[in-house]
Amino acid sequence: MKKRIIQLSLSIFAFGITNLLYGQSLDKGVLNWYNGKAGMETEAAYKLLKKRKSNSVVVAVIDSGIHIEHKDLEGKIWVNSDEIPNNGVDDDKNGYIDDVNGWNFLGNANGENVNEACLEKTRILRDLSKKFDGIDPETLSATEKEEYALYEKVKGEVQAEYTNYSSYLEQMDMITMMIDQVPVMVGSTIGKTDYTLKDLEKWNPTEEQMIQLKDFAIAIEKGEVTKEIMAEQKTQLEQMVNYNLNVEFDDRAVIGDNPHDFTDTKYGNNNVEGPEALHGTHVGGIIGAIRGNNLGGDGVADNVKLMVLRAVPNGDEQDKDIAMAVRYAVDNGAQVINMSFGKAYSVHQKEVYEAFKYADSKGVLLVHAAGNDNANIDTDPNYPTSMYSFQTKPLDMFLTIGASTRMTSDKLAATFSNYGQTKVDVFAPGHDIYNSVPQSDYAKLNGTSMAAPMVAGVAALLQGYFPTLTMKEIKEIILKSAKSYKGTQQLMPGSTTDKVDFSTLSVTGGVVNVKNAVKMCMALEKEKSVKK
Repeated sequence: MKKRIIQLSLSIFAFGITNLLYGQSLDKGVLNWYNGKAGMETEAAYKLLKKRKSNSVVVAVIDSGIHIEHKDLEGKIWVNSDEIPNNGVDDDKNGYIDDVNGWNFLGNANGENVNEACLEKTRILRDLSKKFDGIDPETLSATEKEEYALYEKVKGEVQAEYTNYSSYLEQMDMITMMIDQVPVMVGSTIGKTDYTLKDLEKWNPTEEQMIQLKDFAIAIEKGEVTKEIMAEQKTQLEQMVNYNLNVEFDDRAVIGDNPHDFTDTKYGNNNVEGPEALHGTHVGGIIGAIRGNNLGGDGVADNVKLMVLRAVPNGDEQDKDIAMAVRYAVDNGAQVINMSFGKAYSVHQKEVYEAFKYADSKGVLLVHAAGNDNANIDTDPNYPTSMYSFQTKPLDMFLTIGASTRMTSDKLAATFSNYGQTKVDVFAPGHDIYNSVPQSDYAKLNGTSMAAPMVAGVAALLQGYFPTLTMKEIKEIILKSAKSYKGTQQLMPGSTTDKVDFSTLSVTGGVVNVKNAVKMCMALEKEKSVKK
């Protein structure tokens, strides 16, 4: 699921506010910070590469789709040169008709497309309910009892979340109405309605209701709460209640395939943008938006082609779609695959693993977002993963990325980011990331979904400038060259008080650094040439 980040910072909100800046004024410190010294030092790396030429590198973006006509992505979209556009024929015989820029695994041959989908646990509950509703668990075999335990678990989770989100939804209209009333309510308490942010910060209420009012007023004053943002929040809540957690919703009816049959591959269409491409367009821009044109944010890689694979709906992605998309990417020339999605449950783990192993065998780098639940994924799984329970060793060509900020003093790990000393490899910028969204517009988004394409972009950049190095060597250099923050005390993701050594949050204890990586690539390239 391409999960939007939700802030739980305001006690007056049971749910919180969406952390999305869209069409508002932008702090200059945000623009391209991830390419600067506070981020990955990408600009410094390009100075080292000034006299070099680069090869084009194909990066597959498995996501919600990309607005391929975006003005900041002109010339950056992969084109399947073996396919004649719109002739209704599979010219290159790869099994996909008119796949000029990639493929949409969330549609059908009639051009219809899926946008909303259930969470995986909702789908599991729907399937297991047919077997276990009304059953006496004492009559079950040992194997069936294990399956019944899963049924009970997902049933409890789905019902609890459905109840909570339905309750939040009922409050949304009331909270929106309060936006206009807050100045009057605050004014009657502090004696002025034309107050400033400083006035609010000086106010020290003691009653809980007044503390909540202060928080609300500050959020409004900062532009964090507007009627537009609340409308966006309401839409997200309606999505959760009506689709994500609705066991009656058939999210595969439009596509028409069997999501449990991995031999049933004749589905989808060539509409790679789909009905809502905000997330994927932002991800694509981070990887490869045109550099130096003063439009939005600059992409990390300057010579990249984005292969668009639409497989991530507003809900949890199907394992089958991800496996198919990975195989498509590998078979059609992608050297890096970005995967900014994830979920708590996975039904077809072995089939996804086999697709990953196939990419691994071809030297294709898989870059995956760690997830946005401020959870330790060493113990709380986030799928897909480089290390499933049935594996004997991790995949070689797989990186899992946590999200960092530009606040290195004690807030380096983004508060929402998942972490793990063995399952998260490295951190990369994923907070306050301003880049492309549909209709040639721009927005600021947060998430490990933004951190993963940073690393995918770095891998593409290095492969393009250092073609004699293998992708495995580049992967190892990305990890070894990360700027270490071991020994620094940073706030634990999700906490406002507890601090930990940054080294405990990932394998490397560092943040990706392109300048260091380029220097290491230069040294390895020289070493290899001497050995020849």
